[in-house]
Amino acid sequence: MLTRTSTQSLTEQLASRFAERIRTRLLAPGARLPSVRECARQQGVSPHTVVAAYDQLLAQGLVEARRQRGFYVRDSIAAQAGAALSTLAPLAQPAVSRPVPADASTLIRGMFHRPSDKPQPGMGVFPSEWLASPFTAAAVRRVTSTRALQDFSLQYGEPAGDSGLRRSLATKLASINVPAGAEQIVTTVGATHALDIVSRTLLRPGDPVMVEEPGWALEFARLEALGMRILPVPRKADGPDLEVMERYCNAGDGHKPKLFVSVSVLHNPTGYSLSPGSAHRVLQLANQHGFHIVEDDTYSHLAPEHATRLCALDGLQRTVYVSGFAKILAPNWRIGFLAASPQLVGRMLETKLLTTLTTPSLFERALAWCIDQGQLRRHAERVRLRLDGARGRAVKLAIAGGCTLAAEPAGLFGWVDTGVDTDELTQHMLDEGYLLAPGSLFHARRPPSTLMRINFATAQDATFWKVFARVRAQL
Repeated sequence: MLTRTSTQSLTEQLASRFAERIRTRLLAPGARLPSVRECARQQGVSPHTVVAAYDQLLAQGLVEARRQRGFYVRDSIAAQAGAALSTLAPLAQPAVSRPVPADASTLIRGMFHRPSDKPQPGMGVFPSEWLASPFTAAAVRRVTSTRALQDFSLQYGEPAGDSGLRRSLATKLASINVPAGAEQIVTTVGATHALDIVSRTLLRPGDPVMVEEPGWALEFARLEALGMRILPVPRKADGPDLEVMERYCNAGDGHKPKLFVSVSVLHNPTGYSLSPGSAHRVLQLANQHGFHIVEDDTYSHLAPEHATRLCALDGLQRTVYVSGFAKILAPNWRIGFLAASPQLVGRMLETKLLTTLTTPSLFERALAWCIDQGQLRRHAERVRLRLDGARGRAVKLAIAGGCTLAAEPAGLFGWVDTGVDTDELTQHMLDEGYLLAPGSLFHARRPPSTLMRINFATAQDATFWKVFARVRAQL
């Protein structure tokens, strides 16, 4: 909050707050700033203070004033194009402008540039205190003796990743019935890097790719950046919409999908898990129409026993398995991996070598120790137990705050209906110091939505839900 005891004036504090959000893209280009009157009310200052702060932002080139419409975050190219259009067709300008939705990079930047020290229900990760454990430091100490550290530092690691870790991962995959020897596994710089390797290996710009919707915004953005054509597949409680997939598959030559990206277990953002019947039909379609499937099992450490996985049923024939450890153990170790058929894994390794050469062996070997000693398994059990309690509390608070559950609560995320436009809600809550994950973020075409994703681990704060209810009522 703004304070009158600060060394900065209220005007300078307010201008600095908006400037930081604009530079970190928590306020995206084209986003509308609150009206002078609304901002004054929110911050408990006079309209004169707000006008002075907005003038500072104008002087810094961070915002632009649009006559009778308010102040907007400046984007030089968009601003120039908008100015030209308004000159040619002034009557075509809408009377009311909808807030620019937060994009994938906005949410990711929010992970590193928190809007405040308050709990952030829009985050996609566990709070750091949930992941803290004494055994990670012990694991690093074990693999960093003077000689070992020198050996690690003075040479590249193995191209496919540390052999000890790959053996540990092969054993871990066998426990969930995914058949992969160590030679079929390639380590990566996180699960996102693994997904990128799969895409760059199997696809070319312009290729059609089926992606579950709603789905993780980063995947839409990543595939679009590679020039792929996204084919959204609605995600149901038991799996993807098979009728939509079949229609895509029956398209003419050149339009048939080459890849399907799926989160089978504890889907983000809904928490849904794949049913065996749906899984078998998806694999039938893949074999019949010749597309590959990449199965993102990022939340495997939180998954219920005997969860259905496409890779287990298919035996890595048309499927590629991807997972990582940032969500459950040590995000800064940046360890992910993929498992593929012997026919594909060599091509995946070539792509890895072209993008990162090798991956750091030190943390890979430390992770292998954590797995082999059972430390990771016991840690994941503790986190799951804690999450179960948090989920129950967060659901009660969400319902009391005026939300309804759009999906059965499971895993880390809740998919809730707020009853109001969550893009607009996100901007207002950002002024209160809270980052949300609006529903439009999880769709390829970003349609308006009343849904939002909450993180059960960070949505237990009653104060947040009181603020949420107040802002929601105003909308």
